[in-house]
Amino acid sequence: MTRRNLLRTMGSGFGMLGFAGMSSAGTAGSSAGPLAVKPTHFPAKAKRVVYLFLNGGPSQVDTFDPKPMLTKYHGQPAPAGNLKTERKTGNLLKSPFEFKRGGKSGIEISEIFPKLGALIDDVCVIRSLHTNRPNHEPSLFRLNCGHPLPGHPSMGSWLTYGLGSENQNLPGFVVLCPGLPVIGPQLWTSSFLPGVHQGTHIMNGESDPEKLIQYIRNRTLDSGEQRKQLDLLGRLNRLQMERDGANPQLEASVHSMEIAYRMQTEAMDAFDVRKESEVTRARYGEGDFARGCLLARRLLERGVRMVQVYFGNGQPWDNHDDIQIHRKLANQSDGPIAALLQDLKASGLLEETVVIIGGEFGRTPVVEVSGLVNVQNGRDHNNHGFSTLVAGGGFKGGITYGATDEFGFRAVENPIEPFDLHATILHLMGIDHKRLTYRHSGRDYRLTDVGGTVIKEILA
Repeated sequence: MTRRNLLRTMGSGFGMLGFAGMSSAGTAGSSAGPLAVKPTHFPAKAKRVVYLFLNGGPSQVDTFDPKPMLTKYHGQPAPAGNLKTERKTGNLLKSPFEFKRGGKSGIEISEIFPKLGALIDDVCVIRSLHTNRPNHEPSLFRLNCGHPLPGHPSMGSWLTYGLGSENQNLPGFVVLCPGLPVIGPQLWTSSFLPGVHQGTHIMNGESDPEKLIQYIRNRTLDSGEQRKQLDLLGRLNRLQMERDGANPQLEASVHSMEIAYRMQTEAMDAFDVRKESEVTRARYGEGDFARGCLLARRLLERGVRMVQVYFGNGQPWDNHDDIQIHRKLANQSDGPIAALLQDLKASGLLEETVVIIGGEFGRTPVVEVSGLVNVQNGRDHNNHGFSTLVAGGGFKGGITYGATDEFGFRAVENPIEPFDLHATILHLMGIDHKRLTYRHSGRDYRLTDVGGTVIKEILA
């Protein structure tokens, strides 16, 4: 045997060890598959994550960060001048919405979120998040994948890579959106991680699971015949890998087929919101986001590691023209968010489920006056300081953390960046963010890159 053939055979052998376990996952007496539950670095407070993403950039000064000075100086220039944002802005613009104190904690929240405001004692309001880019794409990447550039795995992919998933009959990471947000699948990519950790995108525009997750049922072959078919494909794929060496794309395809096969036993039930009572469906309300929140609860109950629900297609919270549109958007999201929190708390799941609510950045406290807007009653993007809400899973409830300046432009007290938020979430999941790494292109990568600090002040 030549030296080259020896190295090739040895390399294929290492790949085959992983492939053998992967291709037999889910069969009787098989070894653990790649999504099998893995041990944590230390005892975890949370087991799962749900991320309710208000894509487009909700305005912090109109939702979760009241600024009386905006009312006092409405229509006047900001004393310290306007920070650089993406478009031209003008004078200070007061919020058209009243802020009200909620719960025993008395945290102020906008009137457009009355149901969420009633549950504020279970929520930690982070008012000092910031990113380093004023446009959607890099900020979306930062909140979803840690890094401002494409090509890095999403948080959900890192979680399933590090922890596996408690239910092998459903994907470990599910993304619910009726279409696509800006950027689309790159926000839930597994990138250089094994393909099995890619987020599974479900277009949640339908209530009928036969339409929601089409092609899961095999109407020609029964379960036994399908198993034989997959086993034959597995043997053929092993022969190809013995000949050609490791093939990550092939492995990802086999994983997908195995998960789809196992989904037949549980997915139709999990995705059928019609099995919920009329009272429950009424609490969540109508629409894609409401359905997404209800589906998220059903998936979390069944052991899915992470569910992400995007608020519609594109960037609906991107209200450059008229901030009054926030009232309509809040009306569509307030009830579903509150219903999800209430149900998780009632079942005891909130104690071990991290809930995140927020967008990719906030909006300016000053009015946008660029030539792109028709009505000058809106706000430009603001990456300098904005709010995100977290609850459950070991977070303290009924508190605020950090602060923006008196007009809500810049984070000035306890500023945090996405790496810090991700490090804190991983910590609650029992993971040391510095130890969750993957070797790629000659270096060890992690969700938090070379940054990230666990925010201990907001942990229970």
